[in-house]
Amino acid sequence: MSQMPDGAPESILPQPRASWREAIAVYLQPRVLIVMFLGFSSGLPLALSGSTLLIWMREAGVDLGTIGLFALVGTPYTLKFIWAPLVDALHIPGFTRAFGRRRGWLVFSQALLIVAILLLAIADPATSPLLVALGALFVAATSATQDIVVDAFRVESLPESEQAAGMAGYVAAYRIGMLVSTAGALFLVSAFEGTGLVRANAWTWGYVTMAAMVLIGTVTALLATEPEQSARAEAATNAENAVTRVTHAAIGAFSEFLSRKDAWAALAFVVLFKFTDAFSGTMTAPFVIDLGFSRNDYAAIVKGVGLAATLIGGFAGGYVARAWSLPASLWIGGILQAIANLAFSWLALVGVNQWALALAITAENFTSAIGTVIFVAYLSALCKNPLHTATQYALLTALAAVGRTYLSSGAGYVAKATGWPLFFIICVLVAIPSLVLLGWLQRRGHFDGLGLNGRSKT
Repeated sequence: MSQMPDGAPESILPQPRASWREAIAVYLQPRVLIVMFLGFSSGLPLALSGSTLLIWMREAGVDLGTIGLFALVGTPYTLKFIWAPLVDALHIPGFTRAFGRRRGWLVFSQALLIVAILLLAIADPATSPLLVALGALFVAATSATQDIVVDAFRVESLPESEQAAGMAGYVAAYRIGMLVSTAGALFLVSAFEGTGLVRANAWTWGYVTMAAMVLIGTVTALLATEPEQSARAEAATNAENAVTRVTHAAIGAFSEFLSRKDAWAALAFVVLFKFTDAFSGTMTAPFVIDLGFSRNDYAAIVKGVGLAATLIGGFAGGYVARAWSLPASLWIGGILQAIANLAFSWLALVGVNQWALALAITAENFTSAIGTVIFVAYLSALCKNPLHTATQYALLTALAAVGRTYLSSGAGYVAKATGWPLFFIICVLVAIPSLVLLGWLQRRGHFDGLGLNGRSKT
């Protein structure tokens, strides 16, 4: 690792600061705007097979046991790395020739997504819960496929100078897409009911409207240009048959990554970095209700103050990732998202106070967004080879979900045993392993040559 004149490692020093005017201007670059709109398109379908659908089912009289089983329809988001090699390697007849390797898959997956949402729209949860389950699974699978392509497109299309802004814009737009398909969809259904439609038809037209909004992503894909990295990779493998390309994408993604120095430590870091967030986030809603707040209090603050803090935090994370080196940014994000849990320990001592709740939710969402944007920067930097960008990124995000889905499953037992103030202190402490790994990887030179786009940041 090179040394600066004062003896400080170059990788931990801040990069030359850009003015706020320059920082804002980069978000208006066409490539960044394309990524932002694709982020909206990725965030939109998530709740349509999740929380919004569950509300529709409950209003239709579906029993709670059946509703609980619908959590399984989210499985494609966890297993998407299995078919990501197909996205990296296969051509879609007509689409690939007309739009290119990445854009062809984008338009194709979005067309399938529109069909899936329309099929779900005409299903009746009251009389055909199995058809609703199949429709929801179809939505989740096509949505996960779109995510695979969007992630690869984002990594390959943005130059290093625009990666941080692109990631911040993507995260913010993703959250807005989720908001549209949750609160927006519910308001829309109520509006349709207000016109005289029966509830079942109001839900149908609400989902039809959501399907139409996928066209925002389709228009964005049509206006975009194929990433140069992807075009070169396509030309390099054009003579190979489909089976060979898929095999090379699948095997190459794993072998290329595992051949790197300290690969297993890097994978452990991927699993653990957001663990502090996941461990506390699992219990945030039960904690707030247990403390004495109403669900309306919680919903209003999370959807209002929480969303604003998330959006601001996302752009702040983009600024940090652009202004500082990658390891320094990870230190900032990792420490901030950990210590934000202390706001909930404080809230547990304060009791029922809406201002205190708003402050705690703001701290959590703001720091979590910063950590997420910087973490996405790191994952993007790990995906260097355009031959299998989609496969590697899907695998890394699946590993990151391990902490959120499995390691945090015991959080309730810990909270029950310790009480709320101590529980959130423990949430701070569970960040220590990831920070130890971060320091170890930095000393081992893991970040040398890793910029925001797989290149050295100088």
